[in-house]
Amino acid sequence: MSKVKITFSNKLTESDPLVNPVIIIGKLENLKQVSFNVIKAKLDPRVSEEVYQSALTCMQPSPTDVCSLYLNMATLAALPRRCARHNAPSHANFITKLVRSTCLGVDEYVVIVCERQDVLASACAVARAYPIYSRKTLKPTSTPNGTAGAACTATSATVRVEFILVDGGKGENVQPLSDGDLLSLEEICASVRTVARIVDTPCSEMNVKDFTNEIEQVAAELGVACTVIVGEELQEKGFGGIYGVGKAAIVPPALVTLSYTPPNATQTIAWVGKGIVYDTGGLSIKGKTAMPGMKRDCGGAAAVLGAFRAAVKLGFSENLHAVFCLAENAVGPNATRPDDILTLYSGRTVEINNTDAEGRVVLADGVSYAQKDLKANIILDMATLTGAQAIATGRYHAAVLTNREEWEEYCLQAGRTSGDLTFPIPFCPELHLPEFSSAFADMKNAVADRGNAQSSCAGLFIFAQLGVDFPGAWIHVDMASPCHCGERATGYGVALLVTLFGNYSSQPLLQNMSSLAFDEVFDKFETCKKFKRN
Repeated sequence: MSKVKITFSNKLTESDPLVNPVIIIGKLENLKQVSFNVIKAKLDPRVSEEVYQSALTCMQPSPTDVCSLYLNMATLAALPRRCARHNAPSHANFITKLVRSTCLGVDEYVVIVCERQDVLASACAVARAYPIYSRKTLKPTSTPNGTAGAACTATSATVRVEFILVDGGKGENVQPLSDGDLLSLEEICASVRTVARIVDTPCSEMNVKDFTNEIEQVAAELGVACTVIVGEELQEKGFGGIYGVGKAAIVPPALVTLSYTPPNATQTIAWVGKGIVYDTGGLSIKGKTAMPGMKRDCGGAAAVLGAFRAAVKLGFSENLHAVFCLAENAVGPNATRPDDILTLYSGRTVEINNTDAEGRVVLADGVSYAQKDLKANIILDMATLTGAQAIATGRYHAAVLTNREEWEEYCLQAGRTSGDLTFPIPFCPELHLPEFSSAFADMKNAVADRGNAQSSCAGLFIFAQLGVDFPGAWIHVDMASPCHCGERATGYGVALLVTLFGNYSSQPLLQNMSSLAFDEVFDKFETCKKFKRN
């Protein structure tokens, strides 16, 4: 597999599609705003204006349409005409599919014709089409006498993503992307691909120690503090949840924290990630068809790591902590048993009635640590938490549960802006927390009724460790399904978090993306207020 590097540009460079293949992607109305004199830099001398205009005229996207302009070396692709109110206007998911279906693994170009608000989501969509992790062997070279020679080495390729910004028919003066904007795109997309690499890597190569090494490398790159609590020390310090889940594995569990504390910060934000590097289900073991793919159960922690790296590298103004709850949920003589009672970092006792409901147990320790030790007033946890998430919100939308209405709306709009889609699920502790009632402990870890809002209940187990009267903001993101598409990881979560907290960034691109989401929320609440007054 080629080692692909992705770069971004704010202008078109001249190239011959016979040498460097190109795909041009955009909504049909946006493509029609760009004259052939601009686009011909990517098509000369192979495609004439007549051919290009004929292809443009004939396109009927439903939802997309693709037309080959020159063999399979130059392609025109139109995105859907319409966008539902819970989808991303960028149509990021379709961009990934289009690029993936046409990429050749050589030096090539992707031209995106879009409005400024869709730049970040479109860039991340292209990045997802070029995964990093692979253990495929390469075919050996042939010698002149026909015998096999040495194995081939992986070839390097560069994908150049070039943006043409349009005004969407608004008649506005559109400024090209700045150098700072391009830097932001490169850093964010690098993090998206790194997250996907970590999630794609099997536990034999990405155990708790390996994941800790990934975190420590980011700490060294950024020059931030890194705290590691591992093995028996977890038990000694009261992290009974993480220790109980991971104690049966050969590689011991760990709680790892990255801390960025700039001067003049007024808020403390903690992102807490579920990092189950492999989930057998423990003694409540998964079936043979349910277990494959459980290397992805670290998707939340990977996303937090990638987002933390991008946010700090691009300039973050507030205290930011990334808390990683790392464990392998293994089967062994030391495994936690159903009926065992664990004492969590919050001080609450939990009767284990399902060892396969382990994610909420490790996250319970993580959010408690964020509250008690880090003094965070905004706590967001991200996790591949429940299979029920896909039933509740589908394959593309992560489920969002929060104690604050404004954050629920903000997450919804930030998802549309970033392309990492979200949708809220019911927040109702008084109706759902009774599902965890126990005769022996403060609570059980799995619900009594699996038909009663499982994803909401699972999130509320975590929230219960903070206390239902927690004065700060708590946001829970269950991204079990969006973290992968088929067998490949998507790098979900990076774009969402940097957009959601973009108002704390020094980069104009992220500030603008965040403002777009905030304005949507403000307008919605103002509309509601006016409606109520009328």
